[in-house]
Parts: sequence; C-alpha cells; structure tokens
Amino acid sequence: MALSKCDAFVDSTGRELVSHGSREYPISCCHDNLGEIEVPWHWHEEFEAVMVSEGAAEIAAGEQRLTVRAGEGFFVNSGVLHGCWDHENSSCRFHSLVFSDRLIGGATDSIYYEKYVRPLMEDRGLPFVLLKKDVPWQREALELIERAWQVNRSESPLYEIESRSCLTRFAALIRLNCRPSGTRPAEKNLRQGERMKAMLSFIQENFDEKISVRDIAASASISESECLRCFRDSINTTPISYLLSFRIQQAASMLTATDEKISFVAQQCGFDDMSYFTKLFRRIKGQTPSEYRRGDP
Repeated sequence: MALSKCDAFVDSTGRELVSHGSREYPISCCHDNLGEIEVPWHWHEEFEAVMVSEGAAEIAAGEQRLTVRAGEGFFVNSGVLHGCWDHENSSCRFHSLVFSDRLIGGATDSIYYEKYVRPLMEDRGLPFVLLKKDVPWQREALELIERAWQVNRSESPLYEIESRSCLTRFAALIRLNCRPSGTRPAEKNLRQGERMKAMLSFIQENFDEKISVRDIAASASISESECLRCFRDSINTTPISYLLSFRIQQAASMLTATDEKISFVAQQCGFDDMSYFTKLFRRIKGQTPSEYRRGDP
C-alpha cells in the first residue's frame, strides 16, 4: 500500500481527517522525517503503533512527555490527544501504523473484541506505552510493528492477513502486559482533555480566519482564563502561539505541495501581512518561505 505523509487535520468532532485505510482494510502506514514536518497535537479513534527508525522523537500523549530513540517505539490508545516532534534536530524518521479496532477485533460481539480490544480501548489509565528492546515482550511488540509495516509497504502475498495477525498479537501483548491499574485519571484531567480536543479542533478548522482567544474558549464553552490555563497545563503553550505555529505548518505544506504564489499561501493560512508572515516563518522554520520551497540547506 502507498505510504502517506503524517500530517494531521481534524473535523468538527476533533477527529483526524486523514483517511486511515478503507472500510474494508482500515489501516494506514506512514514514514516521515520529523525534521521536515511535525505531527501537531491531534487525536483519532484508531490505535497507533510507532517504531522510530532514525534519530529521536519527542512524544507527548496524555500527561506523559518522553523522548523515544531509534530502535524504540510506542503505542497510543484510542481517543488520546498526542503530538510528535523532532528531538534536537536529529532528523527523526519513524514507521507508523494507525489501525481500527475493527481490523483486529472483528465483530464487536466476538470474544476477540470483548476480551482484548474493548478493555484496551476503554482503559483511560493507559493512554500511552513506551516500548524498548531490552524488555522481552516489548522487543516482540517492536518486531511486530516493523513486520506489519514492512508487509504493508511491500504488499507481499497475503499481506493483509499477515498485517492483521501481527497487529492482533501486538494489541494482545499490550493488553496482557499492561493490566488496568483499577484507577481512572482524575475527572478534572479527563474534562481538560475533552476541552483541549474541542479547542484544537476549532483552531485546526478555522486557522485561516481571524480568531481570538475568546473564540477559542467559546468553542469549549469555557472562559478565556480557563482556556489559557488548559493550554498551559496540557501542551505548555498559549492558544495564540499554537494557532500561529499551526498556520506556519500548513503554509509549509502548501509551499512544497503547490506552485501557488507565496503571498497567496500566506493569505490562505490566515496572514494578511506578508512581512510578518515571512518573519514568523523564518523564526519557526529557520528559513524564508522562498528558501523552504527551494529546499535550500
């Protein structure tokens, strides 16, 4: 199957718009360089399994912030807000699989779904699992991620069956070795997570419009001060800083994917002032928009 870029866009519910495979085969694979394109804060109902192949990545999921290095990987549970960035300009590359519970569980009344998949999806105390090679079961989990990714990439004979087998075994390893603790995250944290999903969704849907902190707060039915607190506590930035960074990321994608004039790209991404756009782009990307489009070192 064709590999895809790991850009993340969301719809009005906060779900990622990237199509994760098809209804018949609900899985997508990607291989990207985080030095070139970041994976901003987003969420999706599917599971995600990732193995870092080069460099290192900064991962944030739920309340966890970790560095994941080459040869290591991680699992992100369904519905968890997360993001991924390059660590110290390492030009991190990773193999990622995003797959539906339907792929590995089948019918929702099957023993596979009821015994392994549903409990994993509903475990709010397990948003994220770091995987390392020195732990036997985690080493096996990493091997399963890589095998599933490779068979999907090459579309080898019976690749759908082998991929499903690998990911079913992978999910079972997570379920069996990360037993529920019996505790749920504090209601305050759960509520904050839902608010952040709503606000990030609003920004990502309306980044090309003039929006304020008041608008962002209103999308989650909270006050401006509570909005500022949520952003600070959840993703360690301000709503406006996130908005500007997201706009620049979308502009960078447009610059490399289209031949549109830079002024048009700036306008489409919410910038009316070209001078400010160029200055901000250079501050975030380390290059002017023209240099970035040319691929200058």
